[in-house]
Amino acid sequence: MKIARLLRENMETYAFVNGDKILTKEAMIAQTGIPIPQSIKDFLFDGWYDEIKSKITKLNFNEKLADFKLLPPIPNPSKIICLAFNYKDHAKEQNLVPPDEPAIIIKPRTTLNGAISDILCPSFVSKLDYEIELAVIIGKDCKNISIEDAKKAVFGYMILNDASARDIQAKDKQFTRAKGMDTFAPCGPWITSADEIDDPQNLKMITKVNGVIRQNSSTSNMHLQVYSIVSLLSKAMTLEKGDIISTGTPAGVMLNKPDAIFLKDGDRIEMEIEKLGKLQNTVKFV
Repeated sequence: MKIARLLRENMETYAFVNGDKILTKEAMIAQTGIPIPQSIKDFLFDGWYDEIKSKITKLNFNEKLADFKLLPPIPNPSKIICLAFNYKDHAKEQNLVPPDEPAIIIKPRTTLNGAISDILCPSFVSKLDYEIELAVIIGKDCKNISIEDAKKAVFGYMILNDASARDIQAKDKQFTRAKGMDTFAPCGPWITSADEIDDPQNLKMITKVNGVIRQNSSTSNMHLQVYSIVSLLSKAMTLEKGDIISTGTPAGVMLNKPDAIFLKDGDRIEMEIEKLGKLQNTVKFV
């Protein structure tokens, strides 16, 4: 299933998505009589999702997705964890060896941004870069879990753009401020449940800027794979329901390239991961 968080006329809701049609929270309640919660996190992770899903074939998807604005699917995760240099092709282009344990950055939740919303970049940034990433949504609290149990802890997947200010990254000698600015994590367009993804390590991924391909790779190029990442992270910290783990970016970013073409005001970024949909964000310097 695909589950989106949506906005229309300043009213927030969430919905199952089927092509261009949706079944909103309000429609679920009207058609089933089940008093599902207001919070999408409560709906997804506290049993309500499974109850509605069991009845889904009898429910009517009666509204248009185009009538709503897409919001970040998870509004308030306790953690957004991003991996660095986890793709073999990206590490190679940086003359690095991918690490055997997760090298991570924590992005604040104020970075979260919708799938078609503008990326608002502060005017003092001169080297804004993009990073297409497969993001994992954790579905249950877990600590010290095995790789096998990690598979059971993954609720679903989405796309995340780990936008990065490379000049700030170089100045600070670490990544938090460079990757932590408001709107620097466009994501979505919805959560695709794990049962729809047979193999998260075999998904095509592509980034275009103004229609020109910049990244063209596959999740098969990950060094540490999804379930191993979840297991390893759980040994360092408790993973909680709704946490987002962004698993690294492939080759094609502008970092450390002598002929780098960084993002400019008005640039349009399109990111697509097979089976997960698209992000379409425009850069605005403010």
